[in-house]
Amino acid sequence: MKTSDFYYDLPKELIAQDPLEDRAASRLLVLGKKDGRIEHRHFRDILGYLKPGDCLVLNNTRVIPARLYGKKEDTGAVIEVLLLTRKSDQVWETLVKPGKKARVGARISFGEGLLVGEVIQILEEGNRLIRFEYEGIFEEILDQLGQMPLPPYITHELKDKNRYQTVYAKYDGSAAAPTAGLHFTPELLQEVREMGVKIAEVTLHVGLGTFRPVKVEDVADHHMHSEFYMVSREAADTINSARASGGRIICVGTTSCRTIESAAAEDGTLEECSGWTDIFIYPGYRFKVLDGLITNFHLPESTLMMLVSALAGKEHIMAAYQEAVQERYRFFSFGDAMLIV
Repeated sequence: MKTSDFYYDLPKELIAQDPLEDRAASRLLVLGKKDGRIEHRHFRDILGYLKPGDCLVLNNTRVIPARLYGKKEDTGAVIEVLLLTRKSDQVWETLVKPGKKARVGARISFGEGLLVGEVIQILEEGNRLIRFEYEGIFEEILDQLGQMPLPPYITHELKDKNRYQTVYAKYDGSAAAPTAGLHFTPELLQEVREMGVKIAEVTLHVGLGTFRPVKVEDVADHHMHSEFYMVSREAADTINSARASGGRIICVGTTSCRTIESAAAEDGTLEECSGWTDIFIYPGYRFKVLDGLITNFHLPESTLMMLVSALAGKEHIMAAYQEAVQERYRFFSFGDAMLIV
């Protein structure tokens, strides 16, 4: 299976640059995973595709303002640092630009010295381990100095940081939002509960591994970066109960999907657990838990295109994307949604 098999042509003007004022007003393409049937709806219509006894799985991670701009202490050169994974209280794995100016020992000052980082190690793929020095609470300093790590294809400034958070975000740790969840409002979630649909919250702190371009031609040669996940006892019980009673497990986003598929036993049951996952789901994968997926439209040749193709079949997905382009759907993080059931 080739990476190029997952390419499609997308006009740049279809890349959403700003979130809609009303989260739930986005469009919704509904795709039948077995027959490839397509319906065009709006996101609020999601209620018509859920049934009492189903279980929605949400990823309650919270995006941190992980992009920092600082200056090298010795030369004054501007350095961009993106926080990826916290390794200890003071040490983070980071992505640094330009990397050639961030050798081991380089010291970078942020906010006129409010925060200072020292590069202590260069990892295999070029990421840097940086040890930070500061006084006070790191999260408060980061909130003051950091910017939301919007993807490079979004060029507009985000006026409200909360629009790159889900309304149910709880636990700090992500370098990117689980964007399928951006369409939900508190009111819509309440309607979901009132119709008898169970809701389970899991946590996966989204790193850049999910979004890194696939640089190999043979899909099977691609390696995912690890991301930390947690499944609580309550979430495991809720999912197990829904499955046992015949309900469908519908994940909100590919990160929720990857969490429960990583955590599940071969028979699809879940226990309370946490750990690191580098699961890579592409056509041929057999899902243990997931029955349906709410997701956004993904970049060509990405691992996320491969994941949705594993669920609905590559031919159905490529046909749906072609129709979404023709119908002028909005693509990527702030774009429209797809329901695969």
